Amino acid sequence: MLRKTRLQTAAVKIGTAAGRADHAAHKVAKAAEVAREELKELSKRVENLAHDLKKAGTRLRKTLR
Repeated sequence: MLRKTRLQTAAVKIGTAAGRADHAAHKVAKAAEVAREELKELSKRVENLAHDLKKAGTRLRKTLR
């Protein structure tokens, strides 16, 4: 078998490092997407709660008249 040259060894190390960086970037992107979806859901809940609070205040004012 032929021995690997230093150039080949360096190329393998560079490729490995690039692959790890790419994998980490994909994990971060996926986490960001999940966080974005959760934020959308939370904002919808907050909007619904604000609407319900407004309706409850209106009902309370009508009751207290």
